[in-house]
Amino acid sequence: MASITRFARASSSSLQVSTRSAPLALTARNFSTVKFNNNDRKERVVILGSGWAGYSFAKDLDPEKYERIVISPRSYFVFTPLLASTAVGTLEFRTVLEPIRRLDHGIGFHQGWAQDIDFANKTIRVEANANADSASKAVVPIAQGGQLNQTTARGATFDVTYDKLVIACGAYSQTFGIEGVREHANFLRDVGDARRIRLRILSLFEQCAYPYPMGSDTLTDEDRANLLHFAIVGGGPTGIEFSAELHDLIHDDLAKMYPDLLKFVKITVYDVSPKVLPMFDQALSKYAMDAFKRQHIEIRTQHNIERVRLADGKLGSEHGELKLKFKQYGDKEVGAGLVVWSTGLMANPLIKQLAAKEFAIPISPEDRAEARRPKAKLATDARTGGILVDEHLRVRIETQTAEAAKGSEIVPTSASNSLLRDVFVIGDAAVIESQRTLPKTAQVAAQQAIHLAKALNKANEGVIDVKNAPGFKFRNWGVMTYLGSWKAIHQGPRDELRGWAAWVLWRSAYLAKSMSLRNKFLVPVYWLVSWVFGRGISRF
Repeated sequence: MASITRFARASSSSLQVSTRSAPLALTARNFSTVKFNNNDRKERVVILGSGWAGYSFAKDLDPEKYERIVISPRSYFVFTPLLASTAVGTLEFRTVLEPIRRLDHGIGFHQGWAQDIDFANKTIRVEANANADSASKAVVPIAQGGQLNQTTARGATFDVTYDKLVIACGAYSQTFGIEGVREHANFLRDVGDARRIRLRILSLFEQCAYPYPMGSDTLTDEDRANLLHFAIVGGGPTGIEFSAELHDLIHDDLAKMYPDLLKFVKITVYDVSPKVLPMFDQALSKYAMDAFKRQHIEIRTQHNIERVRLADGKLGSEHGELKLKFKQYGDKEVGAGLVVWSTGLMANPLIKQLAAKEFAIPISPEDRAEARRPKAKLATDARTGGILVDEHLRVRIETQTAEAAKGSEIVPTSASNSLLRDVFVIGDAAVIESQRTLPKTAQVAAQQAIHLAKALNKANEGVIDVKNAPGFKFRNWGVMTYLGSWKAIHQGPRDELRGWAAWVLWRSAYLAKSMSLRNKFLVPVYWLVSWVFGRGISRF
């Protein structure tokens, strides 16, 4: 995922290009200063984000009818359900990536972060990121109340105009402000995260395999046990699947190469809830826990983590051992060589920034003649902070006229006048008023993207016929999770599967959902290679 700290940077209220960024702005003038008085041109649809929502929408939007421009800090889409497989070498990284610029019929793309949006003038301020190495890092937000690092180098900025805007910038890993998580834990949201996890796992085994004694750097058996303890925080599908994939890597491949270290290895899943996999029914959840017990993967529910820090001395500074403090253990700390954090999502700071600002909405010629200047704010969900949208995924706003603004706050208007009609929100940032309980999953995001793309493809002059077009309805295809050793669980609206049959469905479904023919070919090839020759364990 994108670096969240970039999204959160405050931008000036004016969207004038700064002198510092003028060269880039001049380079970009062909796409950022197009006049809107050419009736022969296509409508420009700008998409913020290249995740499940943004990429799926860009892929399905008709390129003959619309000019598509994607703005994202990373130049690719990540097939996240298979990301855990890349972290342990079952698949190679490029098998889960889809380059944005390779979309059919060509597409406009600008690698950068959206800093701000001027809804009145239909302009987006973008910070360039072509040379940054942080595009593939899921950097999480600074704890609430923290200050952003203003000394961080910033890219040049430029403006991009739009006719229609689709906000699909997703969400980020929630840390709950826990000390040390941002600095020491690993997240599994992007390919850069998976690569760092793979390198760390292999490094830990190499460190513990050195012949000892080695002078002052000698490791005891207790030290090895701490370094080869893999702590996964979060008992959702991501945490469970990574634990299962890690178990397979260690017992199928690394055990043959490091047989003397296997007795020190320990995998533990920590969760604050009473049970793991809460989206599954009790029977399937119990099946998962029993499967982990047979594989000697420990599950610690109702555990509240309070801090993550480096261990004292050389174990921390040279070997990277971490210490975890739990409320249930008092002052006693748990040692670990790797902490993978998967505890849920929080809103993108860009959404929070946009929700807090007041803006002038585009007004009709009649309103201009009467000198009325409506002001507005985005309507947001009080619980999640997401942007409220109607069933056609159009943004809800709260408006007032200039006369009403005197001595009063912004208040909601009638439903017919409370939409920002050319702005849509899909994915994790969207909250549909009539369907507020939808989960923040790839399945929901992709379905919203496909629904919106079809509606715009059928639209007459870019206007969705809301009277005849159906609103979005989520269709639940079920949930599934890999449990290791060729076993999985699946729960659908009408059926349940467990064991080997669910594993076959798990692999078949993910293969079918892979976006490109290239990856539909490469994924089974690497599955076969890993099965016959073992997983990739090279460090590079």
